[in-house]
Amino acid sequence: MLAQRVASAAVGIPIVLLLIVVGGAWYVAAVAAALAIASLEFQHARRSWLDPVGVLAALLAAGIAVGAHVGRVEWLAWIGAALVLMPLAALLRPADGGGVVDVFWTLGGVTYVGFLGGFMVLLRDLDPDGRSWVLLAALSTFAVDTASFFVGRRWGRRLLAPTISPKKTVEGFLGGYAAGFAAVVLLAAVFDLGVGAGRIALLGALLPPIAAFGDLGESAIKRAMGIKDASQLIPGHGGVLDRLDSILFTFALVYLFTQWAL
Repeated sequence: MLAQRVASAAVGIPIVLLLIVVGGAWYVAAVAAALAIASLEFQHARRSWLDPVGVLAALLAAGIAVGAHVGRVEWLAWIGAALVLMPLAALLRPADGGGVVDVFWTLGGVTYVGFLGGFMVLLRDLDPDGRSWVLLAALSTFAVDTASFFVGRRWGRRLLAPTISPKKTVEGFLGGYAAGFAAVVLLAAVFDLGVGAGRIALLGALLPPIAAFGDLGESAIKRAMGIKDASQLIPGHGGVLDRLDSILFTFALVYLFTQWAL
C-alpha cells in the first residue's frame, strides 16, 4: 500500500503542479473533470455510477468550476440551478430509500464538491498572484497530509477521532500541524505575496486544522455509508474525492483569506 501511495504521488504531483503553473483553460478543465469524478463518487454511495441524477450532479459540479472561471460572481447562479433541478430530479428518480433523504444527499453532494471546488478556480484566477496562492494552498495541504501520515505511522499512539477514523492519531495531527504551518510561512516568503507576517502566521495557524477537518469530514461520510474509499481510481489513495477532501476546504480558506488580507 505504501509503495502504491508513493508511486501514485510521484506520477500525480508533477502533473498537478504543471497544471497549476500553466493555468487558464487547461487548469479549469482539469478541475472541472476532477469535480465531476468526485461528485460521481459521492453520489455512488446511494445510486449506480450512471444513474441520471448522479450524472446531472456531476455535470453541475463541473459547471460550477467553469462558471467560476467565466463569470466569477455569476458562478453562484450554478448553485441556484442546482437548488431548482436537483430536488426535482431526485424526486422523479429516487434511489433506494429515496424521498427527502435522497434530495438532501444529492444537494449536499453538489454543494460539498461543486461549491467548495469552485474556490479552486477562483483562487487561480486571482490577479496577479493566483498561481502563487494556489501553489501555497496545494503544497501546504500536501505537507499537512504527508506529515500527518508519516508521523502518525511512526509515533502515533493516541487516537484522534476513533469513531470516525481509527487510524488517525493526535501525534499525526500535531506533526501535520507543524508541517502545514511551516509550509505556509515558508512559501509566503518564497513567493513574496505582500502580506504581513502576522496575517500569514494566522493563515498558517488556520490551514492545518481546516485540512484535518476536511479529511475527517469525508471519513465520517464514508463511515456512515459503510465504505472504505470513495473509489479505487488512484492506487494506494482511493478515489478523487479522497484526494480532494482536505483541498476543498483549504482552497476555500485561502481564497477567503486573500479577500480579507489583500
